[in-house]
Order: sequence, then C-alpha cells, then structure tokens
Amino acid sequence: MLRDRALSLIPVRVSVAANDEHPWLGVLATIGLVAGALLAVFGLPPVDLHGPLHYLGIMDPLCGGTRGVHAALRGEFGQAWRYNPLSLPLLAGAVLVLARQAAGMLTGGWLTIRLTRPRIVLITAIVLGVLLEINQQAHADLLRIPGQRFSPLGMILNMLTTTVAALMVSWRLRRLMRRTAIGDAGGGREAGR
Repeated sequence: MLRDRALSLIPVRVSVAANDEHPWLGVLATIGLVAGALLAVFGLPPVDLHGPLHYLGIMDPLCGGTRGVHAALRGEFGQAWRYNPLSLPLLAGAVLVLARQAAGMLTGGWLTIRLTRPRIVLITAIVLGVLLEINQQAHADLLRIPGQRFSPLGMILNMLTTTVAALMVSWRLRRLMRRTAIGDAGGGREAGR
C-alpha cells in the first residue's frame, strides 16, 4: 500500500510501445546535433541572435545556449556550463533520443515516457526556468559580447524561432492536458494502458 502510494507520486511512467509514438523527437534531435556539429566545426554564427532586451543587459534563460552547445561539443564542459547550464542536458537529451531511436529500430520496442502528473512537471519546469533566469542574469557580463551591436536580422531570427518553439510547446501541453483530462474523466483509462 505504501509502495503504491509512493509510486503514484512519480510524475512519469515509462513503458515500451510497439510503435514510435513520438517520431518527431528523433528528427528534432538529429537536426539539433547536426547543427551543433556544424557549430563545433565552423564556429559560432556571424549573426547576432539576441533579442532586444539583451542590449539593455537583460538576459533570457536561453542566452548563452549557442555558445554553451558550441563549447560542449568541443569538450569544454565547464565553459558550456558557465554559458548556459541548459546546454549540457540538452545535448545529453538529444543523444539519448537518438539512442532510443536506434534501440527502437533494432528491437521494435519504443521506450515511451508518459506524464502521469503534468502539473507537477509544469511547476518543476517553471521553478527550474526561474532559477535558470536568475543564473543567466547573474552572468550577464559573461554573456554580453564586447562591442556588440544591435542586429535586425538576429532579432527577426530570434523572434521567429522563439515563436515557433512557443507554439510547439503550447500545442504539446494542450494535447497532453486534453489527454490527461480524458483519462481522468474516463475512470482512469489512461492509468490502465
């Protein structure tokens, strides 16, 4: 009874499915790792990708991410952590997704993680996001590039990628919340899968 209660508090459930329920993850991880490898080989992009608040000294949670990934892929993990702590788990996650993809293609069993308590995951993500923002703001001097000038092209690229990312996250969260609400309303059908 106590064990069941403790297990019910875990916000995720891991299972193996007969088909890949998240094929977009492999595509996204591949694109990200190829882009990261290009950064490691050719260096950082010549376009300034910062938003307008960056020039006022206000860092966002993703600030330093490109430089962090660049450093991590060159084996400079300490530098990657200083630029943006998110860069290391992001790379590790991409590698794990590709390992999942390879294992699924070889065995026909696809590792699937379902959120059983999405609110806990969302609250945890918000708290970690706030802590990351505090960290990035505390490292504003490192994240600002000397002689940096405003770039309209960089701002446009930043706004486009931020909008696309926000729409993707919003769409996935709405879908997840709808699925969870259906599972709750159906007398626990979601838990029985």
